[in-house]
Amino acid sequence: FSFETILLWSSSSSLKPGWVLPICLFFPGGQIFVRLQKMKKFFDDIKKDIKFKSAGPGKKLTEDTSAKPEVVQGRSSSKHDRHAPSEGAQRAGAAALARIEQHQKPKVHTSQDAIRTQGETCSPVITPGGVSVQTQMNVMPVKDPTLLSVSGVYFICPLTGATLTKSEREVHIKEAILMRFEEDEVEASVMMMHTFNKDREKVKAAVDIISKYVENICKNPTEEKYRKIKLNNKVFQEKVKSVEGSREFLQALGFTSVMLPIEGQEEEEEFLVLPEQSPDALELMKERRDRLQRGEPVRAQLDRQPQAFRPSPNAQRFELPPEFYNLTAEELKREQQQRSELVEKNAMLRTKAMREKEEQRERRKYNYTLLRVRLPDGNLLQGTFYAWDRMPVLFSFMRESLVDGWQPFELIAPGGQKLQESEDIALAECSLVPAALLTFAWDAAVQADIAAAGGKSPTLLKPELLENIRSLS
Repeated sequence: FSFETILLWSSSSSLKPGWVLPICLFFPGGQIFVRLQKMKKFFDDIKKDIKFKSAGPGKKLTEDTSAKPEVVQGRSSSKHDRHAPSEGAQRAGAAALARIEQHQKPKVHTSQDAIRTQGETCSPVITPGGVSVQTQMNVMPVKDPTLLSVSGVYFICPLTGATLTKSEREVHIKEAILMRFEEDEVEASVMMMHTFNKDREKVKAAVDIISKYVENICKNPTEEKYRKIKLNNKVFQEKVKSVEGSREFLQALGFTSVMLPIEGQEEEEEFLVLPEQSPDALELMKERRDRLQRGEPVRAQLDRQPQAFRPSPNAQRFELPPEFYNLTAEELKREQQQRSELVEKNAMLRTKAMREKEEQRERRKYNYTLLRVRLPDGNLLQGTFYAWDRMPVLFSFMRESLVDGWQPFELIAPGGQKLQESEDIALAECSLVPAALLTFAWDAAVQADIAAAGGKSPTLLKPELLENIRSLS
């Protein structure tokens, strides 16, 4: 047989695997005998090659080619419906789409480092009243005081009229009270007891005991035992002597220090002794006792620093000094960081009680508030208040600043809320902290009656305020 004949016969034969036939092939020019095992491998390789080419894409050589192959339709075929993607394919597609969308969104910095970075920048603070308050959170105190809406918080000593800072007021008032002893010992000692001692219950106990001393003396003016106070007495030591100013008050009543012998002991002890008093002197003692009972602590009064400003587009811009906040410098920085997280908080569902509790917590962060009132002529009136000043205090400030303050007027808070003087409510509870811009309006009905009677429109600010009017920077 020729070599071609052997190829034809091998491809059409039905030889089974494992058969070995002793066939010899004679090639021209050689006497090489090849066993059928090697020839069979050669033919198998040829069959695999033919099978691979005829199987088409996506098939394995081990699959049975006798099965009918699936028909793959071209794109031009529209007679058959497309098969829906499998569940796994749908999930994979959704994941891919999400990755694409996430890649397209801008990056939102929520890390602590990013929040800290934002907190160290100068950013606007929006109060509940809707007023923009610019605060320098990263520098305490503010480097340029000229940029502040108010230079600071100041107080007025009611005894001397001096203007004081918060750190100066306590020492100054104590010195002023001590200087009062040259003029009125009783008044000075009453001020001393009520001002120098912080524990109000302790002061009340001392006042009650001293009042009892006076009452016993007035009822028994001739009884010497009621006019002697033993300083080593336990009640006196614990209730009276421990209160600053108590001994000074007793001395102002006429008690003097005397060393008296004690029966049964060698050493004398100190007593405060009051000489026998006349009826007029006893009445004077009662009056002084009443003054002690009515006494109040001497407190520096907040300087409201009333200031008039010309009309300005910057009326809602406030630059507040650190004294306005009930926070330290470090706490102010943390406050700014927490404000950066406010957006996330607002996204949370909160009950009304939760919101009110958070608002109350926010209000307690402020000691003072800076209020501006826009007048009908466009001018502004500014004043400093305690955050917990009541509404009548604000209305009183306005009346004292107006020429015709006796006429009824209205104050309107941000958002259109009309403030009522009759309401005993704090400024902080009206969300007017740490700063707010109010609107002033005369009572429309009263002004209509004045106009009908031929009267003139009321004058606004007093001349002394207009003399020092300034422009907002």
